[in-house]
Amino acid sequence: MTTFDALGVDPKITATLAEQGITEPFAIQGMTIADALAGRDVCGKAKTGSGKTLAFGIPALQRFLDADKPTPKRPKALVLVPTRELALQVYDVIKPLADAVGRHVVAIYGGARMERQIKALRDGVDIAIATPGRLIDLGERGDLSVADVELIILDEADRMADMGFMPQVEWVLRRMEKPHQSLLFSATLDGDVDHLIRRYLTDPVRHEVQSETVTVDAMHHRFLSVHQLDKPKVAAAIVRANYRTLIFVRTKRGADRLTMQLKREGVTAGAIHGDLRQTAREKALKDFSDGKLAALVATDVAARGIHVDEIDVVVHYDPPEDHKAYLHRSGRTARAGSEGVVVTLVLWNQVMEVERMMKRIGVKQPLVEIFSNDKRLAQLVEWDPAAA
Repeated sequence: MTTFDALGVDPKITATLAEQGITEPFAIQGMTIADALAGRDVCGKAKTGSGKTLAFGIPALQRFLDADKPTPKRPKALVLVPTRELALQVYDVIKPLADAVGRHVVAIYGGARMERQIKALRDGVDIAIATPGRLIDLGERGDLSVADVELIILDEADRMADMGFMPQVEWVLRRMEKPHQSLLFSATLDGDVDHLIRRYLTDPVRHEVQSETVTVDAMHHRFLSVHQLDKPKVAAAIVRANYRTLIFVRTKRGADRLTMQLKREGVTAGAIHGDLRQTAREKALKDFSDGKLAALVATDVAARGIHVDEIDVVVHYDPPEDHKAYLHRSGRTARAGSEGVVVTLVLWNQVMEVERMMKRIGVKQPLVEIFSNDKRLAQLVEWDPAAA
């Protein structure tokens, strides 16, 4: 196992990492940090939860360790992310390191008061972490310029493509004036992401964290046949048996409805979806992260930026639309080497689509009928469905 020192990370940064209990780099960090510190353009292919934030956050901070104070409204580095939740989580990882080495960082995203973000930019920031929409809004108002950007980072580029942000990303890239270094991280490097790489990166070095199968090795997959009226009680039984459960639903109304049903079952739960105010979304996410909520009920779009450690169980309350969505949702558990359970609740009219999806992800497992009073719901890891 390599070390941060061996990768060329500055002692001030390694000391701060050590204070946080981070002493050994994850695979994607070990692969990419040295090339990034050397000034190379880098493409990193790795799934959510693999430690990508530090893979680009460390080189970004080290690049400006001894730099002059930044010019107002002109950040030196720019991190583009697909969602406001991800912007805040990247900020939370980078901010303590930035404080330790005397650099300034700001998160710029929609749904929050613009005045505070504008003030931070006017005071001068080294690193701006931004969603494309708010970045362009501030640029058009004259409150932010990318003219001084020397380092551009595209995080979860595939998600930005999926959400239709590629025109905005290219809008930003075309307005950069200085010669600059580019770091791109994504779960896939094909399609629109490949177009970005070929058009905007210069001789990039590519690194990929290999996965032996299309599913995360440490995941335990469970497919449960449930009845409509008993379904919320099944979900509540799963939540009660675990510390932290993330539940996916297809609609905003469904998220609110299930949250109320879980509360009636005595479960502490919160919802996160696009119709909620940003402050409500942030509070629900923080309460979930802090352990104040046992369950967080999320729609797919709202959940794209959720990066909470130690999620014990992911529940597909509504089965995902395809196998890619299943893997992306499921990747919220079994992160960074820990185990995790993924449960899919299946109604009678969803059996065929779920069986097709199971074939696509390479999981062979019986669909087991279960009721909310079944003791096996409290032992999802130990229970072997094949022996049910």
